[in-house]
Parts: sequence; C-alpha cells; structure tokens
Amino acid sequence: MIILVGGEKGGSGKSCLAQNLAVYLQANHRDVLLLDADPQGTTTDWVKERDENSNVKNISSVQAAGNIRQVLIDLSKRYQDIIIDAGGQDSEALRSAMTIATHMLLPFRPKRRDLKTLVHVEKLIQLAKAVNPKIYTRAVITQCPTLPSQAQRILDAKEACESFDLVTLNNFTCNRNIYDDADENGLSVFEMPASDKAKQEIEEIAKEFLGEI
Repeated sequence: MIILVGGEKGGSGKSCLAQNLAVYLQANHRDVLLLDADPQGTTTDWVKERDENSNVKNISSVQAAGNIRQVLIDLSKRYQDIIIDAGGQDSEALRSAMTIATHMLLPFRPKRRDLKTLVHVEKLIQLAKAVNPKIYTRAVITQCPTLPSQAQRILDAKEACESFDLVTLNNFTCNRNIYDDADENGLSVFEMPASDKAKQEIEEIAKEFLGEI
C-alpha cells in the first residue's frame, strides 16, 4: 500500500495520523516506510526522537520533496507499505503522490477554517482520479470535542465533507493531550500509558480505512 495523508490546511493532525498508522502497521508485521514530504519535517523529527529510544522499534524513514512519483515507485519495490506525510498544503509532492497512491486520507477538524478548504480538495481529488482512478479516498474528522453536547459539530463536519462527494470515515479522533505527548517523545499512542481511548481511535480508523491487515 502507498498511503497518502495530506490536505490543504495545517494543524489537522496529518503527521500524527501518519506516525500512528505506521506503528499500527508495523505491529501487524508489515514492512513500513515513512516518507516525510512536509517542509516542516514534523515526522522526520519524530523519527529522530524514536531512534534514540531503545525501548521501541525503529521505523524506516526518508525525506523527499517536489515530484516524488519515481521515488515512490522505486521505494515500493523495497517496502510493503509506504506512508506519506504530505503536510498541510497543496504542493508538487502532494499532487505527484496522488498519481500513484493506493490510499489517500484527508483529515479535517470540525472547524470552519478547515472545512472551507473542501472546495479546493474536491478539485485535487478529481485531478487525482483522472490519472489514478483506483485511489481509495476518505476523509476523517480529527481533534473532535469530547463533550457529548458538542457531538453535532462532528456530524456537521461529516455532512460538509459528504456535500463535496468526499466519503467520511465513521470513526474519528478526539482532542486528547496524549497525541501531542506521544509525538513529542517519538512514540505512538500504542506505546503510551493510559492511552486506551486514543489507541482504540487509531485502531478503528485503521481497520475502517485499510481493512483487516
């Protein structure tokens, strides 16, 4: 699988999802590579932190920018799964990855400034499917409020995505400090204490998006 995590707005948790999905796949005995195509290098910094921790398994990673299509073709011969952290902007790396990715996951927070990007994201998906019609594309709502009284915001965000013909996963992530704590230490939520809820969120997203591994 070549799994692209990207979008038009920063801060929606793309790097977090890419990192946690990589650990999830590795734990399911997959040979995984993380490709950091985000100029901010968030995932690269995470991998460096992880490499210094002898208590967790290292995850192979590379950085790439610009037209990464050929890079992905070459790397796909060496790894079972590649997860691309494309960052929060329309870029050449994002567009070139869309031409070859098997899966594309687009995170959106249930906030107006995130959902306003749906107009442009819809056009990007149309371009991708013109050259890569088999790409499996889904949206996921992230950093959702945990209060039951705020549940309507999640439903409204899903409805907004669906209005642009972007199918949204039933599962979502909530706004939990443990995601940031894990990221800062080069860990996933699977390796953090007292992370049962976050771990369940990632597992359910992975199973719904990728199927049983």
